[in-house]
Amino acid sequence: MEMHLTLTMPEMTDLHPTDVQIFTAAKLYEAQKLSLGQAAEAAGLSKRTFAELLGRYGVSLFSQNAEELESDIRNARQLLP
Repeated sequence: MEMHLTLTMPEMTDLHPTDVQIFTAAKLYEAQKLSLGQAAEAAGLSKRTFAELLGRYGVSLFSQNAEELESDIRNARQLLP
């Protein structure tokens, strides 16, 4: 199912519709409402290109915080011989 949205912005903004589309997809990815693939598709980009652009919109590619990542690394190290 697809959803189509219409957004009315003041004329004085210098935003390009594509920027708004990518920003919206990035923020929905950040909020874990869309997967990386879904967000990339919504933005009209490949997964790789979308992932590379996330930083421009203040969004991390990783959904975990630093503590969660460190815990995952510790757990993974325990599995190594």
